[in-house]
Formats: sequence, structure tokens, C-alpha cells
Amino acid sequence: MTISSHFISRPLDRTTQHFTARSLLPPKSDQVWRIESGIVRSMTWLEDGTNVVLGIWGAGSTVGKPFSSREPYQLECVTRVEATPIPLTGLTNFSEILLNHLHQAEALMEIRSYKRVDFMLLQLLTWLAQRFGQEVEQGILIDLRFTHLDLADAIGATRVTVTRTLNQLQQNGMIECLPLKRIIVHEERLWHYEI
Repeated sequence: MTISSHFISRPLDRTTQHFTARSLLPPKSDQVWRIESGIVRSMTWLEDGTNVVLGIWGAGSTVGKPFSSREPYQLECVTRVEATPIPLTGLTNFSEILLNHLHQAEALMEIRSYKRVDFMLLQLLTWLAQRFGQEVEQGILIDLRFTHLDLADAIGATRVTVTRTLNQLQQNGMIECLPLKRIIVHEERLWHYEI
């Protein structure tokens, strides 16, 4: 469920800002960001340095520190991003935005609950394809340029395990890895994959 821009008021003094891939959106307790284009991931990390992905957000999403109790908390641009800062007082449908955050947290929690890394990774790729993918002749293209480490962080695995699992999934015909970290998911073949 994506929250459309009509839930947010549009004051005249707001300005869309541009961010490069891997830069951070500045967190403020009295402001949120509406993503106009690109992909952002909200994150925290544990005391041992383990990254925890709290959400993966695209155009139309509203994100920011006010929606999280995690400390530390950061918003990292996975791709180039255009985002507009919105003061909390400018939100007209806070409950709808919170519901969107809840739905995404539930989806990621379910994905991370599978016991096998291959199935976790397939579920994550399917979820990403449904949210951000483009239909192509071979299946659904995920053009987010996620690194193997990004995928590992999202499911709580190691980069080495994700690389090995992606290779296995490709050999089994479930996915196709393309240059520039793009992936095609062959949805019709997923139904036959053994859990």
C-alpha cells in the first residue's frame, strides 16, 4: 500500500531536494520526507554493528525519524533520490502513513521468519518485484541496484550466503542476474520451488 501525495499538505515554501546514491536524508524530529523519486531504506544497527533494515521506500512514501523509536536511526538513499521535507504540522493523514509503515514492517517480519535463506531471499525478491518491479518479457525486472550486502542486510544474512544463494537461484532458473546489479524474477517458476 503506497500513501499518495494527497495525504500531505503542500505549503508554498517547501523545496524538493536531490540526494546521491548512498547519501543520507537528514533526520529531524519535527520533519518527515516525502519521496518523490528513487529508493530509500530506513535502518538502525545493533551494538555488534549488525545492520537492521526497517523499511524500503519508494516514490509516494513518507518517511522520517518521527515514525521510529529506534536509536540510532538513518535514512539511506539506495539510488538517486528526490525528496521533499514536510513539517509534522503539514501532515493531514498521519494515521494512514503509520498504517503504511505497519504493513511494511509486517511484510519484512514475515520474510525474515522463514528458516531457509533461499526462501527468505526469494520472498524478499518477490516483494521487491511487486513493489518496485517492471514487467519485462522474461519476468519482472528489479532495477534497484541493490548490492548483495543490501539484500543480506534486509534478511539478516551474510553477504557471502546471499551471493551463494543468488547463484543457486539463478542456476535453478528462479531468477536472472543482470549487469548493474539488476535482477529478473521468474514468478511463474516460483510456484514450483520447494519450501
